[in-house]
Amino acid sequence: MSLTTFNNFDIDNNIKKAIRNMGFEEPTPIQELTIPEAVKGKDIIGQAQTGSGKTLAYGIPILQKIFIKDKSPQAIIICPTRELSIQVANEISRLGSNIKNLKVLPVYGGQPIGRQIRVLNKGVHIVIGTPGRILDHIERGTLDLIGIETVVLDEADEMLDMGFREDIEQILRHTPKQRQTLLFSATIPDDIKRIAKFYQRDPKHLKIDSKQMTVPEISEFYYNLKDRDKLDGLTRLIDVYDINLGLVFCNTKKRVDYVVRHLKSRGYSVDGIHGDMKQKIRDKVMNKFRNGNIEILVATDVAARGIDVPNVQAVFNYDVPQNPEYYVHRIGRTARAGNVGYAFTFVNGKEHHMLNNIRNVTKSSIKKQQIPSYKEMEEIRNGLIFDEVKNIIEKDDLKNYTKAVKKYTRKNYTTLEVAAALLKMVKDD
Repeated sequence: MSLTTFNNFDIDNNIKKAIRNMGFEEPTPIQELTIPEAVKGKDIIGQAQTGSGKTLAYGIPILQKIFIKDKSPQAIIICPTRELSIQVANEISRLGSNIKNLKVLPVYGGQPIGRQIRVLNKGVHIVIGTPGRILDHIERGTLDLIGIETVVLDEADEMLDMGFREDIEQILRHTPKQRQTLLFSATIPDDIKRIAKFYQRDPKHLKIDSKQMTVPEISEFYYNLKDRDKLDGLTRLIDVYDINLGLVFCNTKKRVDYVVRHLKSRGYSVDGIHGDMKQKIRDKVMNKFRNGNIEILVATDVAARGIDVPNVQAVFNYDVPQNPEYYVHRIGRTARAGNVGYAFTFVNGKEHHMLNNIRNVTKSSIKKQQIPSYKEMEEIRNGLIFDEVKNIIEKDDLKNYTKAVKKYTRKNYTTLEVAAALLKMVKDD
């Protein structure tokens, strides 16, 4: 784990505060490599997978040099899809939430162009969008790139695969030659190298190896559930797996409050934390969870990185996280110190594309399961105990225990009978 924190970077305190509010403490590998170089104004080729934290890697350097009083576009971020454009715009807005009067605008097809033109006419500092819609605005004269200081090509290989090369080059030709160009791509094919050669100045190639991001000790499952069925699914799994220390993650503060309220009404020992709560109250709730005074903690991603409790048995993704990095940070709260851990993700129809993205990036096997019926609970509980037994056999020194078992099985009882009695003791406890 890196010893670097965002406080080590030479960036504005307003940005650092926003990063803390977003729940980030340590930079990801691509952020650690990219931010110091990009803040100095250098051109960069950043090679990293989706979900590696690229948005902060280029968003922080962009915000660091925005001049608020100049209301013309100073940075443009080109993305392959409308979904990514919206996601990046949201992330940049959160990152710049403490910068007064900052204007960020996503532009993409499928949204009325008139609405985008009206916002552009009022003044925008950062424009994020797809190549086609950006070019449309340039050709209409509604987007002037004369004052652009930074250009970002996000998921450049994806854009080239989609046939956007000519559009990208045309956009770049409308920007000043003295701009900074940050190019991010999972792969660096020849076409990307050509773009880098023609449109970048002595770029630094910063590469992060694609590796499995998840923790092997975590058993990962997902359940197809409509929103209205998620609460019942959650309570059933808490009961089946006999969770006495579990984390439930939601995407919004409103959802956290909803889940906490309904779990309390069903008799669960639960509390929640999110960004609208004062730090003092959040700390108080965290201490209750850490000390085992509450069994279930419900949280937004703001809290994801700050939670370091060793015996969390399971993480529940009540909502599918919005990117793979959040998923990795969420489920990393369980399976600490050699313990077995479980990650359960609830997926409604609209969330399937997000789950597929997580699976592709993390390369993890997230198995589909059905919420168990009451009849199936007994079998699952037995399986859980034997999973724990297997873990102990593989990791612990059992010499003294095997001696004790041998001693008793020499008398009137078989090893099988002793094992069965021990299972009954554990279940009745």
